[in-house]
Amino acid sequence: MKKLLLLLCAALMASFMVACGGETEEEAEGTEEEAGNENAEDGEDASSGEEEITLRMSWWGSQGRHDMTNEIIELYEEENPNVTIQPDFTGFDGYFEKMATQAAGGNLPDIMQQNHGEFVNQYANQDQLADLQPFVDDGTIDVEGVGETIMQSGEVNETLVGIPTGVNALAGLYDPEMIEEAGAEMPHEDWTWEEFETMAETVHEETGEYGVRLMEPGNMFEYYVREKGQRLFNDDGSGLGYEDDQLLVDYLTMNKEMVDEGVAPGYDTIGEIQGLEDELLIHQEAPIDFRWTNQLGTMTDASGRTIEMTPLPGENNDDGMYLKPAMLWSIGKNSEHKEEAAKFINFYTNQVEVYEIAGSDRGVPISPEIQEEMSEDLDETEQKVYDYIDHITDNSSPIDSNYPAEAAEVLNSLADIDELVMYGQLEPEQGAEQFRTEAESILGQ
Repeated sequence: MKKLLLLLCAALMASFMVACGGETEEEAEGTEEEAGNENAEDGEDASSGEEEITLRMSWWGSQGRHDMTNEIIELYEEENPNVTIQPDFTGFDGYFEKMATQAAGGNLPDIMQQNHGEFVNQYANQDQLADLQPFVDDGTIDVEGVGETIMQSGEVNETLVGIPTGVNALAGLYDPEMIEEAGAEMPHEDWTWEEFETMAETVHEETGEYGVRLMEPGNMFEYYVREKGQRLFNDDGSGLGYEDDQLLVDYLTMNKEMVDEGVAPGYDTIGEIQGLEDELLIHQEAPIDFRWTNQLGTMTDASGRTIEMTPLPGENNDDGMYLKPAMLWSIGKNSEHKEEAAKFINFYTNQVEVYEIAGSDRGVPISPEIQEEMSEDLDETEQKVYDYIDHITDNSSPIDSNYPAEAAEVLNSLADIDELVMYGQLEPEQGAEQFRTEAESILGQ
């Protein structure tokens, strides 16, 4: 009887546990398996316990840059198998229009290549870029030893919104063979605008080719203003930084005269160029082109010839020249994976393998340690870039960082006016006056 009572009690207890939500061993195992499946569906890697993360990354550039960047992404994904990076790249033309569309929809990429000045300031002032300082402070992005001036180039309104991809500078990229064959004087570190014009005219007269590629107005006019001791924008970005419109008149007149004389091509010719590899310098249709140092490698490879570099012309080119972040890495404020995006930026900044793949395509590395490692085994072209950056470091002035949020619109106005003047639809004096009117209207909104 006692044994029977014990069996009845055990049965009652089992029924009570089931009714109250208790589990058998098999049920418990089934619940654990289901939980594991749910975690996997929620983005957890059941085998490693790491969250599966997808980052969208955008950049502009040549086909060579696209290929190199994809190789770097593959390297990162190999080391971080739970991370997938979706590339979103295009040429420079159209890149920022696409970014503007994405920004308007609150859908900027997790990682994006930015341009110092007008565009990064625009997005920062719209509060669409993440503050990167916390990731620097906690060591996620290691910038130990990086110069303060370099880091400040990624700040807008004292907020760090971009990590420089590398250091860059404007340069005259030129073909010494073409200039020598024409009997013209070679560019040099202290050449003047008059010497530049004489060289370009001589090459044109002796070869029938252009003497220079048409200068684009944005970077070149900013340099021209700086070389004259002025700035493009005033301190608070509320207006232009130069008062005498003769500066722009002189700049436009110089270019217009070269176009009229066939020394420089007009916009019809420029519009036919399909990418960096198709530039006039590549095909020996012009001996010099004013560009950024990080483009030397692509242009040398595309031409298959020796291309040298020189500072821009001017009697005060130390005042005009400056070091610039080649680009900036920014993180969209809308990103749901800011820390992982910051880890990729750190990887790009501090892995020598990255620069072994990319060279100086995005500038000379900002990390002194990476610079030292790379300098031990540079090819001839990369050595030229490093040497040139060293020279400009000692012979330049600080970059202007007072770009207003409307700077892109102002520079678009300058580009439109430059085109109208080159086509003869406006006189240089009219162009300079119209630019001031439009710029002040834009900045005064």
